[in-house]
Amino acid sequence: MTTPTTKTLDVPGASIVYDVHGPLPTADGRPPVLLIGQPMGAGGFGTLARLLDDRTVLTYDPRGLDRSTRTDGSITNTPQQQADDLHRLIAEVGGPVDLMGSSGGAVTGLELVATHPEDVRTFVAHEPPLLGVLPDAAQAFAAEKRVQDAYHQRGWGAGMATFIALTSWQGEFTDDFAREPVDPAVFGLPTQDDGGRVDPLLSGISNAVTAYEPDVAALTAASTRVVVVAGIESKGLLTWRAPSALADALGVELTVFPSHHTGFMGDEFGHPGEPEAFAARLREVLDAS
Repeated sequence: MTTPTTKTLDVPGASIVYDVHGPLPTADGRPPVLLIGQPMGAGGFGTLARLLDDRTVLTYDPRGLDRSTRTDGSITNTPQQQADDLHRLIAEVGGPVDLMGSSGGAVTGLELVATHPEDVRTFVAHEPPLLGVLPDAAQAFAAEKRVQDAYHQRGWGAGMATFIALTSWQGEFTDDFAREPVDPAVFGLPTQDDGGRVDPLLSGISNAVTAYEPDVAALTAASTRVVVVAGIESKGLLTWRAPSALADALGVELTVFPSHHTGFMGDEFGHPGEPEAFAARLREVLDAS
């Protein structure tokens, strides 16, 4: 694949930076594939974009994250705002697109498809962290709050250690999750507090993502083909249980992909998955459209 072209789109309250890997309009008439995360930006999709070398691929940084700046005076991340940004981006590139959203990006994709189904031909929702769809939703929200409390009280290492404990928890959450502080040293994380309190994953500024309530009626009525996905290594974890509950609500089967929550990654952030197998499975799903 050729070196991507980086562009900027000004939207109300923000400047959105995005990358185009391949020609636009596409050479074969197929929609471009838009890869989105949250709070992760384009940097996490480098390996997957290269592996999808038979398609034009788009990646972007959500407003206020990485290269995309915001002038709206807010630091809060919401699926509604990010979906509106994507709607404008898709119009800019001459959509529709095929969309693969991972984690919080999958939540943004749910809002986009519910409000602008004409923008998306096929939507692959990879492990959306929707706490409200879980049977143990109250306990899951309490566990999330303990992650944020650890971060605000003791700093990034403590917050991330508690987050790792949350994402590693098998089965339903219990009331005693993380009542005892989680030691960051166990995970090789810093024990010193660096004073930062705006991490988008730990601070609570992205609570609207995990609290998002999908519009099941709009999603099932949409012209978009919705595929809900979880990685096989996530089985039993929050990142499996939430998409499984969403699939049940939508009346579709959960589609199993290789690897784990970042299974599409190479060495981008030090926790590689199985990107070749992930890309092959994604191509198979998109080609079935």
